Amino acid sequence: MNDEIAAYLSEDHDRLDALLRRCVLPSGGIDADVYHAFRQGLLRHIGIEERILIPALRTPAGGTLQETIERIRLDHSAIAALLVPVPSAGIIAALTAILTGHNDLEERDGGFYERADAYDAEAATGMMDRIRSAPEVRALPNNPDPAVLAATRRALERAGYDAAQYF
Repeated sequence: MNDEIAAYLSEDHDRLDALLRRCVLPSGGIDADVYHAFRQGLLRHIGIEERILIPALRTPAGGTLQETIERIRLDHSAIAALLVPVPSAGIIAALTAILTGHNDLEERDGGFYERADAYDAEAATGMMDRIRSAPEVRALPNNPDPAVLAATRRALERAGYDAAQYF
């Protein structure tokens, strides 16, 4: 089996994880430029999964894969919501925690990426070409409105996370 999709997206996880770690300054503040690069990269990554992988795998999906796709989409909603407010220590902690489990779900043996590689090889869909050519995402500025943070809490709770643990 070809593991090109898994390798590419797993390496992107590593790159994004490193940016997330680097955005926290020794003082506890957030490096806005590094966070911006993380945020744009993560939005592109989520876009790849939502626009390319999930639609391709949804058709043959059933049983465990369908449950995995549902979990991935819930996580994507929570992660996207976390990218809207101004970053804080709580936002970074929530992103770190969610991404740890989320990345494992996608990367583990028999996981989402392995299934995408198998599907791409069988269907000859050229998914990897589409993944490589996926455009960067233009991210709007973070929103400081307190109502945004309340909406973020609700998105985390809908996805099954304890928002009170982070903010």
